[in-house]
Amino acid sequence: MTTRPILIHPDPRLKTVADPVAEVDDPLRKLADDMLETMYAAPGIGLAAPQVGILQRMLVMDCVKEENAPPQPMVLINPEVVWSSDEKNVYEEGCLSIPEQFADVERPSEVEVTWTNLEGAAQSAKFDGLWATCVQHEIDHLNGKLFIDYLKPLKRQLITRRMQKLKREKARA
Repeated sequence: MTTRPILIHPDPRLKTVADPVAEVDDPLRKLADDMLETMYAAPGIGLAAPQVGILQRMLVMDCVKEENAPPQPMVLINPEVVWSSDEKNVYEEGCLSIPEQFADVERPSEVEVTWTNLEGAAQSAKFDGLWATCVQHEIDHLNGKLFIDYLKPLKRQLITRRMQKLKREKARA
């Protein structure tokens, strides 16, 4: 497994709608392994393929936070929200592509998602709590949307400027 570099906002690939995955094959499984490795190393609870520069509709997530609890890595290929609750939840969200920036985002508190797994089989599940927030956040990435797009323009511009400065500093280092 390989840890891949994570794109930092602003990057045009993060605002691009990802292409559907046509075939579940060994290179895609390798990408899934690399993405899980990258997500855990970051550390994060979710990562979408566009965040590592691959414009395909795949995400990985693992929202287990309890110490000593076994990890529950999930790989979702071509995920789609097919139902969402009217009830909303607000979570303080962050993003591996927008490091050390956090903001409250309101989303449906429950969602049902369909996807294909690494064996090519159709899957469906209902998510709630942190899992629901995470899967919606990552699916947004596949649609070229970032959590800061939910914020007021001034706050969004402030965070974008911080990220531009961070990228300049990293480029000089």
